[in-house]
Amino acid sequence: MKNNIHPDYKECEVKCACGNSFQTKSVKEEIRLEVCSECHPFFTGTQKFLNRGGRIEKFKKKYNMDEE
Repeated sequence: MKNNIHPDYKECEVKCACGNSFQTKSVKEEIRLEVCSECHPFFTGTQKFLNRGGRIEKFKKKYNMDEE
């Protein structure tokens, strides 16, 4: 590696919107996240699936057209 051309690699604090924080190394001093492994639905197992239906189902519901 060449000398004096690489950025400083230092301790960095990562802060999430959920309040979780941890230390890592980066060229930045602080990183702010919206979602981390503590609050992401994939890691927490609290993922919710909403069955919203397609266009036809929405149309039928809007105009009270029940399938018979």
